Amino acid sequence: MKKIGIVIALVLLVGAVILRAQGTPSDHILRVVGDHFELDGKRFQIISGAIHYARVPRAYWRDRLKKAKAMGLNTVETYVFWNLHEPEPGKYDFSGQNDVAEFIREAQQEGLYVILRPGPYVCAEWEFGGYPAWLLKNPKIKVRTSDPAFIEPATRWLHRLGQELAPLQSGNGGPIIATQVENEYGSFGSDHAYMEQIHQALIGAGFTKSMLYTADGADELPNGTLQGLPAVINFGTGSAKEEFAKLEKFRQAGPRMCGEYWAGWFDHWGEHHHTESAKTEADELKWMLEQGFSVNLYMFHGGTSFGWMNGANMDGKKYQPTVTSYDYDAPVSESGELTPKYELFREVIAKATGVVPPSPPARIRSRVYASVEFTRSSALFATLPKPELSDQVQPMEALGQSHGYILYRTTVDAAQSGELKLDALHHYAQVYLDGKLIGTLDQRLAQDTLALTIPHDHAQLDILVENAGRVNFGHEFPMEWTGITHDATLGGKALAHWSIYSLPMQLTSKLPFAEKPCEGACFYEASFNVDQPADTFIDTRPFGKGMVWVNGTPLGRFWKIGPQGALYLPAPFLKRGRNSVVIFDLEGKGNPTLKFSEKSILDFQP
Repeated sequence: MKKIGIVIALVLLVGAVILRAQGTPSDHILRVVGDHFELDGKRFQIISGAIHYARVPRAYWRDRLKKAKAMGLNTVETYVFWNLHEPEPGKYDFSGQNDVAEFIREAQQEGLYVILRPGPYVCAEWEFGGYPAWLLKNPKIKVRTSDPAFIEPATRWLHRLGQELAPLQSGNGGPIIATQVENEYGSFGSDHAYMEQIHQALIGAGFTKSMLYTADGADELPNGTLQGLPAVINFGTGSAKEEFAKLEKFRQAGPRMCGEYWAGWFDHWGEHHHTESAKTEADELKWMLEQGFSVNLYMFHGGTSFGWMNGANMDGKKYQPTVTSYDYDAPVSESGELTPKYELFREVIAKATGVVPPSPPARIRSRVYASVEFTRSSALFATLPKPELSDQVQPMEALGQSHGYILYRTTVDAAQSGELKLDALHHYAQVYLDGKLIGTLDQRLAQDTLALTIPHDHAQLDILVENAGRVNFGHEFPMEWTGITHDATLGGKALAHWSIYSLPMQLTSKLPFAEKPCEGACFYEASFNVDQPADTFIDTRPFGKGMVWVNGTPLGRFWKIGPQGALYLPAPFLKRGRNSVVIFDLEGKGNPTLKFSEKSILDFQP
């Protein structure tokens, strides 16, 4: 027995030596030591940049990751967008463009670590902050709280995400070194019990082999942090010294890291394009790195909020929808171009680290295609689906609709004059009387009333409403039902007996296009030939307000008020030979012409 015991002990000892020599995955976890991070027992300074997989065509993930490595970054950060992956309750999609696990694997293959920000709330100027709109089908739900109606689906979602991504944590041999708990919660509330529920949901989902942490503005740290979890801070250009001083005052011990250094900013429709001083930001980045602080550039590469995925903000009572482009004045432009900011940051990082980064990949080819004449069209009002009948107006969500437009139709029995009031309109409406456009209402301009004269009995009243992007930040954001969300009155009396048409604009069925001009709310269809797919932009300045699809892929929104005047059309969305393009324009005119541009148009002012 004694000999057997000696043999067993020797086997265990040899096994331990082998494991120690090879390095066990459980040892490969980012940890906080004093005021800095350590990885594998060595001091580790995170130099990261944000890239959102959903805002970059999958075929270009590798290109953007290589450019991150070539700027000197050792880490990339990404949000995960719940509404992309669970568009309907219990129906999950991690395929194709949504294959976030593959994005993370490719980052590791390029020698990059990953910071994961799974939410479930992400902000990110993304539609409804990343929440799926179907949550709002329950009119009593209180999102981002301990309400079981929210916590249960949010926990279920995080557990499903864990099946995809928990194996990719650094403790399991993957690249994910840190996982964020919620997202800037201190800007929203101070319910630490709710925060702890999200914390435990992530642990239950298997996120135990990477460092869990919280991120907030420095002034909001008391509201959004949790005892026992490292806290990082988010801020913009020119604030580093002041904000780090606040962090040190709040927690004498703990990592010194900027979780979001806003290296640019985003744009709203009807405002100016934002840019920041590249020199100022490079100097501030230099200062942070010289202090030994860790930093994540938000954004390293912004990309595009394809389709309907732009969010919005509220400035007081003013609604501010975000444009389709998420260029962000980032070091790498929306289409992957290296900007002067990229070169400055690259120099700063190389000097701070003493490491010469690899050369960036070659520039992606771009071109201008020949103009396209639209001769085929289809009027929106000629393509209406079967309506839902209702005594009262209903928001989109009540009908199971997430995006697009919704049409409310009723008959006004008696001739009269009065004020039409939409309470509350979210977000943009065209009002028609007997098929004729008589006015528009724009929540952005705080418009919700329109003087109406009904010239005869039994007049048809149509109200076409666009979901222009649900609010993604602030205290208004939980109430983001879309359409006419409360009531519609004429002369102070509620209108009733509505036919409500859901128009999700998915183009899943073939529209009845005909060779004729079309005025007003119209679809236009054409085709163009491509010999060699290359990146390009569609010049949207001649159009009014609407949406573009190429080969069935929704590129995003356009609006004549600027500042965005072109939509990015990446080469992977094109094919050799015939390509189809469809434009929907609320303000269509005759037979329009589509023109291309080789460069983005981000500062268009009509």
